[in-house]
Amino acid sequence: MSLLNDDQKMLQETAASFLGEEGSIARQLRHWRDIGCKDGFGHGLWKQFGELGLTGICIPESHGGLGLGATEAALVLEEIGRNLTPSPFLTTAVAGARAIEGTAHGDCWFPGILSGEAVLALAVDEGPRHAPERTALQAKRQGNGFVLNGAKQFVMQGASADMIVTAARTGGSPGEREGITLFAVTKGAAGLAIENESLVDSSKAARLTFDGVELDADAVIGGEIQKAAELMKANKPAEARKIYEDILAKYPQAQPPFRAQVYGAVAQTYVAENNAVGAAEQLKKATEADPSNTDLQLVYGEMLMQSNDAAQKAQGEKILLGMDISKVKDPFPYMNVVIGQINAQKPEDALTLLNKLMTQFPTETSLYYYRGRANLAAKKLPEAKADLEKFVAGAPPSARELPDAKKILEQMKDVK
Repeated sequence: MSLLNDDQKMLQETAASFLGEEGSIARQLRHWRDIGCKDGFGHGLWKQFGELGLTGICIPESHGGLGLGATEAALVLEEIGRNLTPSPFLTTAVAGARAIEGTAHGDCWFPGILSGEAVLALAVDEGPRHAPERTALQAKRQGNGFVLNGAKQFVMQGASADMIVTAARTGGSPGEREGITLFAVTKGAAGLAIENESLVDSSKAARLTFDGVELDADAVIGGEIQKAAELMKANKPAEARKIYEDILAKYPQAQPPFRAQVYGAVAQTYVAENNAVGAAEQLKKATEADPSNTDLQLVYGEMLMQSNDAAQKAQGEKILLGMDISKVKDPFPYMNVVIGQINAQKPEDALTLLNKLMTQFPTETSLYYYRGRANLAAKKLPEAKADLEKFVAGAPPSARELPDAKKILEQMKDVK
């Protein structure tokens, strides 16, 4: 009797088919071994992992991943083991992704992991056995950052990694569990020496030597984003904004989706200060950084529609009407567009838009009210009456449009 649910079975079948063919011994392990590849795995195959969504198994859905767990990761690892497929799945998509989840580093590196372009490594061990508490690599405070001195060994994919999650001691002594901090050490850090070694299965592990590797305080894998969020809850938007701006300055190499999210967060700090101009400027940067982010486009378009400036209103309408409505999660930013079209004596345009919205949001009762108003403006009285009756029948008592809908229906009581 199988203990897997239907989704897990489908994942297992997908991984088995993919790795049995593309990840076979002949295509991968032997190929990279025989040509003496320094990475020991194929980056093309890693990108295929990303295309199938396998790299996002442990990444939260809020960041574009699948938001699954250890069982699903184990199903993929089982097929990797069955085919002896060399890949950075364990170090990057499982261990690395979990280590940076909920931090600015996660926001920075998740997009690259999801696409199969980024490789992460985990530098923990310093002796012949796995014993994190014996960490001796020192991270001493220096100015606004740290200096790392010491060594690590058996770092899988260490020579191939774009970023190495590194355990270093900021307090206590080797043998103590307390006083160990994780740092994000990026590829090419000054003072980092890497000696790549081949293991018996042809995979690659590295010995790392840290000789005065200088890191900013932001290299600590911790809670910059959480700290900013706490400041926002404490009604300190200016202080939160400083953190977000520092993150943007510290991570100029960050993926566009990450930068877009941070610009969006900066916009929220201006909203908290009732500074619409500042918020709009940041949302403009956000949408330019990641044009595919529908949520940010929607917020930006809605903010422009609320402006008193005619040119900004027109720009907001253009943004909203240019979006793929099938990807929109909230119909209400479009209501200002609908009202504007009705007031401009363009009820047919309003009806076209409303019909699209009602297809996307069939249970949103308020849309019947706006379509009723549009039909009324188009002099389609029977249709207007039918829509308004549906709205009144399904709307909650607190709906702000309810009194107006009832008033119109009273005036249309003779309409057949």
